[in-house]
Amino acid sequence: MFYEICIYEVKIDREEEFEELIKEVGDFYRSCPGVQDVKYIKRTHRQKDFEAVKNGEPPIRLTRKVGKITYVLYWELENEEIHGKICKIGFEKDFIKRFHRCLTTMPRIILGEEIR
Repeated sequence: MFYEICIYEVKIDREEEFEELIKEVGDFYRSCPGVQDVKYIKRTHRQKDFEAVKNGEPPIRLTRKVGKITYVLYWELENEEIHGKICKIGFEKDFIKRFHRCLTTMPRIILGEEIR
């Protein structure tokens, strides 16, 4: 398996536009052969502190947006060749331009293979 984890920092005033875009992109990825799983996650909680973690306390829901909203892509594919082919098609569909319009900075992309 091959994986991509991508961390996006989204402008607050582009939240709705970004969420519509990731629905579209997620549907596109899921329709491609060789894609095993696609999930987009929105950061909605934080830990109070390490002591709270040790005590098994639940995380705290975020109540305000300060400067940006964090999203994460979890993408699981059969191999890196499929990743490359799908990314090329994504560029041709102009997903990248639409993503960049919503972001405060370049996304952090982590690519790799599973450790067993």
